[in-house]
Amino acid sequence: MIALENAHVRYGQATVLSEVSITASQDEIIAIIGRNGAGKSTTLKTLIGLLPLHHGKRAYFGRDISRLPVEQISRLGVALVPDSRRIFPNLSVMENLRMGGLGHAPGYWSIPRVLEIFPRLQERIGFGGDQLSGGEQQMLAIARALLGNPKILLLDEPTEGLAPLIVNNLIDIFALVHRQGTGIVLVEQNLKVPMRLAQRQYVLDHGSVAWSGTSAELAQQREHVEAIITTGVEHVA
Repeated sequence: MIALENAHVRYGQATVLSEVSITASQDEIIAIIGRNGAGKSTTLKTLIGLLPLHHGKRAYFGRDISRLPVEQISRLGVALVPDSRRIFPNLSVMENLRMGGLGHAPGYWSIPRVLEIFPRLQERIGFGGDQLSGGEQQMLAIARALLGNPKILLLDEPTEGLAPLIVNNLIDIFALVHRQGTGIVLVEQNLKVPMRLAQRQYVLDHGSVAWSGTSAELAQQREHVEAIITTGVEHVA
Protein backbone atom coordinates (compact mmCIF):
# COMPACT_ATOMS: atom_id res chain seq x y z
CA MET A 1 0.00 0.00 0.00
CA ILE A 2 2.69 2.48 1.00
CA ALA A 3 6.39 1.88 0.50
CA LEU A 4 9.87 3.32 0.49
CA GLU A 5 12.18 1.84 -2.10
CA ASN A 6 15.93 2.33 -1.56
CA ALA A 7 15.21 5.62 0.22
CA HIS A 8 18.19 7.87 0.85
CA VAL A 9 17.53 10.94 3.03
CA ARG A 10 19.85 13.71 4.16
CA TYR A 11 19.79 16.49 6.74
CA GLY A 12 22.11 18.94 5.05
CA GLN A 13 25.24 16.96 4.23
CA ALA A 14 24.52 14.25 6.80
CA THR A 15 22.97 11.00 5.59
CA VAL A 16 20.17 9.90 7.95
CA LEU A 17 18.59 7.11 5.89
CA SER A 18 20.57 4.90 3.55
CA GLU A 19 18.89 2.57 1.05
CA VAL A 20 15.87 1.93 3.29
CA SER A 21 13.12 -0.23 1.77
CA ILE A 22 9.91 -0.69 3.76
CA THR A 23 6.42 -1.75 2.70
CA ALA A 24 3.17 -1.59 4.65
CA SER A 25 -0.25 -2.80 3.53
CA GLN A 26 -3.71 -1.88 4.72
CA ASP A 27 -4.34 -5.33 6.19
CA GLU A 28 -1.38 -5.46 8.58
CA ILE A 29 0.42 -3.77 11.44
CA ILE A 30 4.14 -3.39 10.97
CA ALA A 31 6.65 -2.15 13.52
CA ILE A 32 9.83 -0.13 13.07
CA ILE A 33 12.10 -0.73 16.02
CA GLY A 34 15.44 0.71 17.08
CA ARG A 35 17.29 2.74 19.62
CA ASN A 36 17.44 6.54 19.69
CA GLY A 37 18.97 7.96 16.54
CA ALA A 38 18.42 4.81 14.49
CA GLY A 39 16.26 6.62 11.92
CA LYS A 40 12.78 5.53 13.01
CA SER A 41 11.10 8.95 13.14
CA THR A 42 12.91 9.99 9.98
CA THR A 43 11.42 6.97 8.21
CA LEU A 44 7.86 7.96 9.20
CA LYS A 45 8.45 11.57 8.14
CA THR A 46 9.78 10.31 4.81
CA LEU A 47 6.77 8.04 4.29
CA ILE A 48 4.34 10.93 4.68
CA GLY A 49 6.44 13.42 2.71
CA LEU A 50 7.69 15.71 5.46
CA LEU A 51 11.25 14.93 4.34
CA PRO A 52 12.39 14.87 0.70
CA LEU A 53 14.17 11.92 -0.85
CA HIS A 54 17.74 12.46 -1.99
CA HIS A 55 17.18 9.39 -4.12
CA GLY A 56 14.91 6.37 -4.06
CA LYS A 57 11.15 6.21 -4.33
CA ARG A 58 8.02 6.71 -2.23
CA ALA A 59 5.00 4.79 -3.54
CA TYR A 60 1.32 4.54 -2.64
CA PHE A 61 -0.74 1.66 -4.10
CA GLY A 62 1.96 1.36 -6.76
CA ARG A 63 1.84 5.05 -7.69
CA ASP A 64 5.05 7.06 -7.44
CA ILE A 65 4.35 9.86 -4.94
CA SER A 66 7.99 10.83 -4.38
CA ARG A 67 7.33 14.44 -5.39
CA LEU A 68 3.91 14.94 -3.82
CA PRO A 69 3.71 17.48 -0.96
CA VAL A 70 2.72 16.24 2.47
CA GLU A 71 -0.80 17.71 2.36
CA GLN A 72 -1.63 15.73 -0.79
CA ILE A 73 -0.23 12.52 0.71
CA SER A 74 -2.38 13.14 3.79
CA ARG A 75 -5.49 13.50 1.63
CA LEU A 76 -4.67 10.20 -0.09
CA GLY A 77 -5.21 8.53 3.27
CA VAL A 78 -1.98 8.66 5.28
CA ALA A 79 -1.97 10.12 8.80
CA LEU A 80 0.92 10.72 11.20
CA VAL A 81 0.80 10.91 15.00
CA PRO A 82 4.21 12.44 15.79
CA ASP A 83 6.16 11.71 18.95
CA SER A 84 5.66 15.36 19.96
CA ARG A 85 1.84 14.91 19.60
CA ARG A 86 1.49 18.46 18.20
CA ILE A 87 -1.99 19.14 19.53
CA PHE A 88 -3.15 22.76 19.58
CA PRO A 89 -2.61 23.93 23.17
CA ASN A 90 -4.91 26.95 22.94
CA LEU A 91 -7.83 25.01 21.46
CA SER A 92 -10.25 22.84 23.40
CA VAL A 93 -10.42 19.09 23.01
CA MET A 94 -13.50 19.46 20.80
CA GLU A 95 -11.82 22.12 18.65
CA ASN A 96 -8.75 19.91 18.23
CA LEU A 97 -10.98 17.05 17.12
CA ARG A 98 -12.81 19.21 14.60
CA MET A 99 -9.47 20.16 13.08
CA GLY A 100 -8.78 16.48 12.43
CA GLY A 101 -11.52 16.11 9.84
CA LEU A 102 -10.79 19.25 7.83
CA GLY A 103 -10.01 18.54 4.20
CA HIS A 104 -10.82 14.83 4.46
CA ALA A 105 -13.77 12.78 3.28
CA PRO A 106 -16.13 11.39 5.95
CA GLY A 107 -15.83 7.72 6.83
CA TYR A 108 -16.14 5.29 9.70
CA TRP A 109 -14.43 7.50 12.25
CA SER A 110 -16.47 10.40 13.57
CA ILE A 111 -16.26 12.51 16.72
CA PRO A 112 -18.84 10.34 18.56
CA ARG A 113 -16.89 7.19 17.63
CA VAL A 114 -13.50 8.47 18.78
CA LEU A 115 -15.06 9.71 22.02
CA GLU A 116 -16.50 6.23 22.50
CA ILE A 117 -13.06 4.61 22.39
CA PHE A 118 -11.48 7.50 24.33
CA PRO A 119 -14.06 8.24 27.04
CA ARG A 120 -11.49 10.29 28.94
CA LEU A 121 -11.60 12.84 26.13
CA GLN A 122 -15.36 13.10 26.52
CA GLU A 123 -14.79 14.01 30.17
CA ARG A 124 -12.26 16.66 29.08
CA ILE A 125 -14.17 17.89 26.03
CA GLY A 126 -14.06 21.59 27.01
CA PHE A 127 -10.52 21.56 28.40
CA GLY A 128 -7.69 23.27 26.53
CA GLY A 129 -4.97 21.12 25.01
CA ASP A 130 -2.45 22.50 27.47
CA GLN A 131 -4.64 21.37 30.39
CA LEU A 132 -4.37 17.68 29.51
CA SER A 133 -2.01 15.11 30.96
CA GLY A 134 0.56 13.42 28.72
CA GLY A 135 -1.65 10.37 28.31
CA GLU A 136 -4.68 12.51 27.48
CA GLN A 137 -2.69 14.48 24.92
CA GLN A 138 -1.64 11.22 23.27
CA MET A 139 -5.27 10.07 23.13
CA LEU A 140 -6.25 13.39 21.56
CA ALA A 141 -3.47 13.19 18.97
CA ILE A 142 -4.55 9.68 17.95
CA ALA A 143 -8.25 10.59 17.91
CA ARG A 144 -7.56 13.65 15.76
CA ALA A 145 -5.60 11.55 13.26
CA LEU A 146 -8.42 8.98 13.05
CA LEU A 147 -10.92 11.70 12.15
CA GLY A 148 -9.14 12.03 8.81
CA ASN A 149 -10.28 8.41 8.20
CA PRO A 150 -6.82 7.32 7.06
CA LYS A 151 -6.10 4.12 5.17
CA ILE A 152 -2.78 3.93 7.00
CA LEU A 153 -1.83 5.37 10.38
CA LEU A 154 1.78 6.19 11.26
CA LEU A 155 2.41 6.16 15.02
CA ASP A 156 5.70 7.54 16.35
CA GLU A 157 6.44 6.05 19.80
CA PRO A 158 2.82 6.39 20.97
CA THR A 159 3.42 4.62 24.31
CA GLU A 160 6.60 6.43 25.37
CA GLY A 161 6.46 7.69 28.95
CA LEU A 162 2.92 6.48 29.58
CA ALA A 163 1.69 4.43 32.54
CA PRO A 164 1.27 0.67 31.91
CA LEU A 165 -2.52 0.89 32.23
CA ILE A 166 -2.69 3.54 29.50
CA VAL A 167 -0.28 1.55 27.32
CA ASN A 168 -2.49 -1.55 27.58
CA ASN A 169 -5.53 0.55 26.69
CA LEU A 170 -3.76 1.99 23.63
CA ILE A 171 -2.74 -1.49 22.47
CA ASP A 172 -6.40 -2.55 22.54
CA ILE A 173 -7.39 0.60 20.63
CA PHE A 174 -4.73 0.08 17.95
CA ALA A 175 -5.99 -3.48 17.46
CA LEU A 176 -9.54 -2.14 17.12
CA VAL A 177 -8.46 0.52 14.61
CA HIS A 178 -6.75 -2.17 12.58
CA ARG A 179 -9.85 -4.37 12.60
CA GLN A 180 -11.78 -1.45 11.10
CA GLY A 181 -9.52 -1.59 8.04
CA THR A 182 -6.67 0.79 8.79
CA GLY A 183 -3.07 -0.29 8.28
CA ILE A 184 -0.65 0.76 11.02
CA VAL A 185 3.06 1.53 11.02
CA LEU A 186 4.20 1.60 14.62
CA VAL A 187 7.55 3.02 15.77
CA GLU A 188 8.87 1.83 19.13
CA GLN A 189 12.24 1.62 20.87
CA ASN A 190 11.74 -1.89 22.27
CA LEU A 191 9.95 -5.09 21.40
CA LYS A 192 7.24 -5.13 24.07
CA VAL A 193 4.41 -3.41 22.18
CA PRO A 194 5.37 -4.63 18.67
CA MET A 195 5.44 -8.25 19.87
CA ARG A 196 1.81 -7.89 20.96
CA LEU A 197 0.53 -6.12 17.84
CA ALA A 198 2.65 -6.37 14.72
CA GLN A 199 2.74 -9.02 12.04
CA ARG A 200 6.10 -7.84 10.65
CA GLN A 201 9.00 -5.88 12.07
CA TYR A 202 11.87 -3.80 10.72
CA VAL A 203 14.86 -3.07 12.94
CA LEU A 204 16.79 0.08 12.05
CA ASP A 205 20.35 0.88 13.01
CA HIS A 206 22.36 3.89 11.83
CA GLY A 207 19.71 4.76 9.24
CA SER A 208 19.59 1.35 7.57
CA VAL A 209 17.45 -1.77 7.91
CA ALA A 210 19.56 -4.11 10.05
CA TRP A 211 16.93 -6.88 10.29
CA SER A 212 13.40 -7.54 9.08
CA GLY A 213 11.01 -10.43 9.39
CA THR A 214 7.71 -11.77 10.60
CA SER A 215 6.67 -12.04 14.22
CA ALA A 216 7.36 -15.78 14.12
CA GLU A 217 10.89 -15.12 12.83
CA LEU A 218 11.38 -12.47 15.50
CA ALA A 219 10.39 -14.92 18.22
CA GLN A 220 13.03 -17.34 16.94
CA GLN A 221 15.74 -14.69 16.66
CA ARG A 222 14.76 -12.44 19.55
CA GLU A 223 18.15 -12.51 21.28
CA HIS A 224 19.89 -11.46 18.07
CA VAL A 225 17.37 -8.68 17.38
CA GLU A 226 17.56 -7.34 20.94
CA ALA A 227 21.34 -7.22 20.61
CA ILE A 228 21.00 -5.02 17.51
CA ILE A 229 18.61 -2.69 19.34
CA THR A 230 20.81 -2.51 22.41
CA THR A 231 24.36 -2.34 21.01
CA GLY A 232 24.10 -1.75 17.28
CA VAL A 233 24.55 -4.01 14.32
CA GLU A 234 28.29 -3.55 14.10
CA HIS A 235 28.67 -5.21 17.50
CA VAL A 236 26.49 -8.24 16.68
CA ALA A 237 28.35 -11.33 15.51
